[in-house]
Amino acid sequence: MIFVKTLSTVISYRWLHKSQMLIQMRFIMKCLLILVLLVVRNSNMNKILSTLVLSGFIATCFTGCGGDTSAPKQEKKSDTNPTIKTDAKKTSTNTPPVKEDIKADTKEVKSTLPLAVEWSHWRGPTQNGVSTDKNLPEKWSPNPETADNNLVWKTPFGGRTTPIVQNDRVYIINKVGKGISEQERVMCFSMKDGKLLWEYKFNVFHTDIVSVRLGWTNMTGDPETGNVYAHGTQGLLFCFDKDGKVLWSKSLTEEYGRITGYGGRVTSPIVEGDLLIIGMINASWGDQGMGRNRFVAFNKKTGVIQWWASTGATVKDTYYSYPVVANINGQRLLISGGGDGGVHAFKVNTGEKVWSYLFGSGSINCSPVVQDNFVYIGQGEENIGANTQGRVLCLDAGTITNGQPKVVWQADGIKAKFASPVISDGILYMCGEVGSLHALEASSGKELWKFQYGRNTKGSPVLADGKIYIAEVNSKFHILQPSKEGCKRLHAQLFKGKPGEDGNAGEDVEINGSPAIINGKIIFMTSEDLYCIGKPDWKPSAPEVKPESKAVTLGEAAHLQIVPADFVLNPEAKQSLAAFAYDANGNKIGPVEVEWSLAGVRPPEGLPPAPPAAPGAPAPTPPPPLNGKLSNEKGIDTVLEISKSPPPAQFGRVVAKAGKLTAETRVRVSPILPYAPNFANIPEKRTPGGWINCQGKFEMVTVDGKKILKKLAVNPSPLVARANAFITMPDLTDYTVQADMMGTKVRDDLPDMGVVANRYSFMLTGKTKSLRLISWDALPRVDKTISYPWEPNVWYTFKLSFEKATGTEGTIRGKIWPRDKPEPAEWTLEFKDPVANLEGSAGIYGYSAGILENQPGTEIFYDNVKVLPNKK
Repeated sequence: MIFVKTLSTVISYRWLHKSQMLIQMRFIMKCLLILVLLVVRNSNMNKILSTLVLSGFIATCFTGCGGDTSAPKQEKKSDTNPTIKTDAKKTSTNTPPVKEDIKADTKEVKSTLPLAVEWSHWRGPTQNGVSTDKNLPEKWSPNPETADNNLVWKTPFGGRTTPIVQNDRVYIINKVGKGISEQERVMCFSMKDGKLLWEYKFNVFHTDIVSVRLGWTNMTGDPETGNVYAHGTQGLLFCFDKDGKVLWSKSLTEEYGRITGYGGRVTSPIVEGDLLIIGMINASWGDQGMGRNRFVAFNKKTGVIQWWASTGATVKDTYYSYPVVANINGQRLLISGGGDGGVHAFKVNTGEKVWSYLFGSGSINCSPVVQDNFVYIGQGEENIGANTQGRVLCLDAGTITNGQPKVVWQADGIKAKFASPVISDGILYMCGEVGSLHALEASSGKELWKFQYGRNTKGSPVLADGKIYIAEVNSKFHILQPSKEGCKRLHAQLFKGKPGEDGNAGEDVEINGSPAIINGKIIFMTSEDLYCIGKPDWKPSAPEVKPESKAVTLGEAAHLQIVPADFVLNPEAKQSLAAFAYDANGNKIGPVEVEWSLAGVRPPEGLPPAPPAAPGAPAPTPPPPLNGKLSNEKGIDTVLEISKSPPPAQFGRVVAKAGKLTAETRVRVSPILPYAPNFANIPEKRTPGGWINCQGKFEMVTVDGKKILKKLAVNPSPLVARANAFITMPDLTDYTVQADMMGTKVRDDLPDMGVVANRYSFMLTGKTKSLRLISWDALPRVDKTISYPWEPNVWYTFKLSFEKATGTEGTIRGKIWPRDKPEPAEWTLEFKDPVANLEGSAGIYGYSAGILENQPGTEIFYDNVKVLPNKK
């Protein structure tokens, strides 16, 4: 009976094509023959059939019915994203077109998904800072000579972050080296004895974050593949296999205009299903031309972009809230705080925003915790609509009105600025900024007690075995025992700094991260060491984490998605595209037949509408459509080929329509070298095609009858007044950037201006009237500076060239001269870098100083921009 029911279920899928049905029926007949043989050998037929069904027999029968979202190589060089491989003939045969009204058969799939037993997420497998481990230590000592020290191992590699543990390996990110050799680093250790297994070093560039705050992001892991992911201070996003091989990487700053401030607050990625998702503040091009808090989802195996999402609110500051994923009202949601003072939820498979709630005057840094439909989160800045600082919220995410969740309760006065909460047994534990632990009744927000465990809070609490393990910044690691009545300190371990080279007290030991707890071990870092503690007699107990049951019912198609959702090509390169339908809950239905077309770039999100044209004035010219061609104008997939003809760089979109649904993908065409844009062909108030982080900060103007590029000087925000505009992709090396520039003087202020090559900047500074060659502005790892008394309203020519040497070495050279003078034979500044930036985007730089309210600051003008390959 079980098999008959299974067979009838298979046949009931009316959407199967005839050819597809024949294939499935042949497979089923083979399975029937096998089952008959099994009946002969085993009389307990029901057990056999039940096992087959539960182990995925039905899913096996339908192997090949879904769309292929893997990614092959491109036919010509494009960006570093792998592309989707689609066989139009094969896919069209195996996957039926969706009808005009895009209705999908409803089916229910029930499965039992055991939660990961790894500590691959910085807050553990349940993403809420709770471990189910038992028999954990109540005290310990870092001194191996102390009795009952419970020290398993210690290794002299410290940092600011929280370790993750996966496949019996511990992973961290930190800084390494001093002076010219200072870098960031990912490290991997044996969980058994702390032995270093591998490390990967990489340079820091294009950031204002200082040395002591490097390596403050959290790594994340993928238990399915064993891969781990790291996001660096400079914006490099890496996918490593377990042995340290880089599988793919992105430069979020150079490719997508990621923005960081000086405080060290940088976001961290999360793995969910087949996706790697990370939030950031960025400004790149088109609809992303204005700075917003956005999230991007990559295919975790290939790095192909699946979707972008925006909170839609005005950014207030950088942030480092870490997203969590939860099932609420039948939807799988990504929930995170943001740099706009809010907490936001998106459908994790599509990026569609479900709700937002703005409640902070600054950024939200702590991560939410979710229990049932309730979301708990806090902030430590001034409260909106109140004269207090700090607020803790409970939101009912199952009750949404006008895009906002219902507020169940709020507790003001707790400055929950950095640490994330823990919830267990009806109690929410939230840390204040100054080392206080607050126990709140989860249902009402009533404060049950407050315990002062330290002075300064950055790391988050972890609850395990009835104890809370938490560090304070000021050199102490605490073991606390909470209850409904109060909290007791079981142990506090003080770490003393190592003496300096002169014999005096060295730097204070800090603890900015949280512990990871797995298999009876507690792993955490100080600024100097990595520790693993646990009882020597620890034995595993029966797991208390219950499997997560998931029931998915597919509804009608309500959302359309193109994969990849954002990509870069060179002229004449090709990219395969495929369209997929999702239901209203964000569940994937499958490939869908669409109508394909090309379109121009969208205006920036949040840009005020342009004023109406004057009577009789011509209407503004819309951006031209993408200059390329599509292999199919109708179907489930197509191939975009970029034209060889001008422009050499451009932006645009590919649009897909099916019934009432529309989707689009962002296309950037990056130039190949040599490249010298013709500014005369670019309309006024526009920016050069293919340039990143240019819109809203630069624009074309006409001066003395000639079109040139101008740095805007009306917005005093540092995120706008100062900008690198990136021209090429970051995989270039051995090239030269040249440009003419002129700066104006306003009151006593002069601007900063220059060019960028291989992640080095060559600039004139206005405040000090100097010429600088640098790579990392916050730390003079590379800093060649000389006095250069330049004048306003004079055109200067900048030339910057990088030459790669052997190994990690390279030479960067820059020269400058008044444009009306001959080019000097000698380079003005030159530096041989032993740990060189071996690749990087070409660009221009500008900082408009002296901007006041309603008073523009210093302007910068650019002309004759060129990016040329070095002569061999």
